[in-house]
Amino acid sequence: MAMTTSNTSFLQRAQVYSSELKEILRDEMMAQRYVRMLDGFPDGNTFNIPSIGQAQVDNYSEDSAVTYRPLDTGNFTFSVDKYLSSATYMTKKAEQDVFYSSELMSRFVPEQERAIMEHFETTTLAAPEAGVAANSEETLNGIKMRVAASGSGELITLKEFAYARFALKKHNVPDSNLVAIVDPSVEYTLNTLSNIVNVSNNPRFEGIVRDGIATGMRFVANVYGFDVYCSNFLADATDSGLEEAFSTSTGDFSSTNGKVNLFFSAAQEVNPFVGAFRQQPNVDYDYNKDFQRHEFVTTARYGVKLYRPENMVRVITKPTVA
Repeated sequence: MAMTTSNTSFLQRAQVYSSELKEILRDEMMAQRYVRMLDGFPDGNTFNIPSIGQAQVDNYSEDSAVTYRPLDTGNFTFSVDKYLSSATYMTKKAEQDVFYSSELMSRFVPEQERAIMEHFETTTLAAPEAGVAANSEETLNGIKMRVAASGSGELITLKEFAYARFALKKHNVPDSNLVAIVDPSVEYTLNTLSNIVNVSNNPRFEGIVRDGIATGMRFVANVYGFDVYCSNFLADATDSGLEEAFSTSTGDFSSTNGKVNLFFSAAQEVNPFVGAFRQQPNVDYDYNKDFQRHEFVTTARYGVKLYRPENMVRVITKPTVA
């Protein structure tokens, strides 16, 4: 991105009618709090995390040899595969001619860091979909972990919340800190569900009819134990025949992309994601005398991956409102 007199004329004093620069409204970012961030990097860009399975129990008879069984072991691998840069400059002439040049340049680095962290947010929330085949329910121990919403037009219902809790319980995921990250269209659907809004004198739903389910970026009441957050960074899905949780009926997202809403426990011991920064966002500044301009470059390296598939239920919905 370049800031020159040709694209900053609208900021010159003669054409500015406000004393403040208005910032673009942005969605709140939340994904990093659910990532187990690793440090102590080895050489290279790959982490290997050993895992140990459950011990087995055998029947035993007196005065006989016990049965020795090795523990199942595994190796989880992920790489720091994202190398990002965000760069911009302002020419010396633009600095002289633009009334807000100092304010603009003071925003370069925060905006670049924000762009990189938005990339981290999007990548993290899309990690459960990495490598997933079309129409795959990602069945684990006989339980569908990726399903289509069962409401009319592939909209969410309260049944999906109940199913997500069931699926997590079947995998011994703690009931504590249950979180659902949903598209704003899902919030709208929940706000208009008759079996939620048609209540009175019920402390479970107190305040919902007055304020709506969401206040700011967080739901003021949870749904079947899930604290629900809205996000505009959720991944898209294009499945043409993804099964619902309770039947073999399918949802079709091939013409209108679906949104991958995430349900999981944020208990620290079962964080669903693992990640690492090989290089935190780092800023380089230089005045380029050849081109007579101020140059700002922010770079970062990171990797993130779904670590606990048993702690991740995905419900695909259409991002429509009705």
